[in-house]
Amino acid sequence: MAIEQVDDEPESAAKTIPHWYSADNDDVPTLVDGDGVEVFDAGGRAYLDFQSQLYCVNAGHSNQRIIDAIADQLARIPYVSSGTHNDTRNELVTRLLEVAPDSMSQTLFSISGSEANEAAVMLAREYADAPKILTRWRSYHGATYGTASLTGDTETHSFIESHAATTGNAKFLPPIPAAFDADSPEALAEQAANHLEFVIRNEGPDSIAAILTEIVAGSSGGFTAPPGYFDRVRELCDEYDILLIADEVITGFGRTGEWFGAQSEGVQPDLMTFAKGVTSSYVPLAGVMMNAEIADYVAEEGFDVGQTFAGHPVGCAAGLAAMDVYENELLENTRSVAPHLESRLTALEERFDVVSSVHGRGLLWGVEFTDPETGEPFVDPRVSDADNPVKTVLSAAGENGAIFGMGRPGIQLLVSPPLCVTETEIDGAVDILENAIKTAF
Repeated sequence: MAIEQVDDEPESAAKTIPHWYSADNDDVPTLVDGDGVEVFDAGGRAYLDFQSQLYCVNAGHSNQRIIDAIADQLARIPYVSSGTHNDTRNELVTRLLEVAPDSMSQTLFSISGSEANEAAVMLAREYADAPKILTRWRSYHGATYGTASLTGDTETHSFIESHAATTGNAKFLPPIPAAFDADSPEALAEQAANHLEFVIRNEGPDSIAAILTEIVAGSSGGFTAPPGYFDRVRELCDEYDILLIADEVITGFGRTGEWFGAQSEGVQPDLMTFAKGVTSSYVPLAGVMMNAEIADYVAEEGFDVGQTFAGHPVGCAAGLAAMDVYENELLENTRSVAPHLESRLTALEERFDVVSSVHGRGLLWGVEFTDPETGEPFVDPRVSDADNPVKTVLSAAGENGAIFGMGRPGIQLLVSPPLCVTETEIDGAVDILENAIKTAF
């Protein structure tokens, strides 16, 4: 797409310290406006936002229905204590349970995905009376001290645990080809599930409260599980009396073409966390949904912790409006345009020998790069600080008007546009990505 060349904002403009900051990568734009799939920087330059900022602006930028709902709630009552009831909050709970997997029965609100995952882990440990949570390597569940220990992304947990670490967690391998020697998806599912059972037995089933997992990987690469894998995971949880927690912070609210990623796999979790897309990230809101048995336990035993802004009524109003938009427009649009995005991205794998794998579901995809001569990443940032050509791809794409995400680990990039994206916008962004790959390689 054509980019208007304008002067950048003044050097003297004060800026906050951005998250994921590094001194050698301080050229992030200052974004001041957005509309649909596009965002605009301080100089008026337009970008196709194929990262949905952080895989969260599902309804697109500046959706008037969500904005109006926020304003209406502010005019009525802007804040209600998380320790009391509120009509908007109650209405959102009802709507959430209508579209959630059938196993879900009640909701505990939170603020962010990290805090929702911590709340789910607290609930699981209390209910199961067991200390351990199993999570996958190459996963991301947050960046607080608690959730960083659960996160399988080396860069995150190594940094946060460099001075303090939490206990009660263990890791298992994700169901990806690189982790196993399988000659078919069915064999991969069997090997990965057998490995998980091996970990369960060696950790001691009675010590394990829950398995916490993304159904479709989020920032760790958009990879999906081979057919049958989650059926076996559910069976293992039932056999060994372990709770299954689905982390739907990224995959919830239409990202995979269903309301939740668990529904795309037919999985019935015991607890399910959500955040990001519930309000299209117009207002922070998150939560934990739970099955009837856990809900009854909480009702009887209580849950004597809370958060000031959990279930904020303005966030709940935004959530109700966002759910209307998803239900009436964007779920169907996701299902309609997702095959086109998949086709355009898989064509990159066919055209460029450096693109070794394209994988995902709905409007969440990973594009992985490897050296065709060795079959290994050009640079694996987990073990090397050499210049990474994936960063060059992202930079070149940004310079030409499309924003994509860096995967965890940085051997890949993520493609995750707002659910209102059109096929024309998909073509524009993927054309930019194709040229960026040419530039970098």
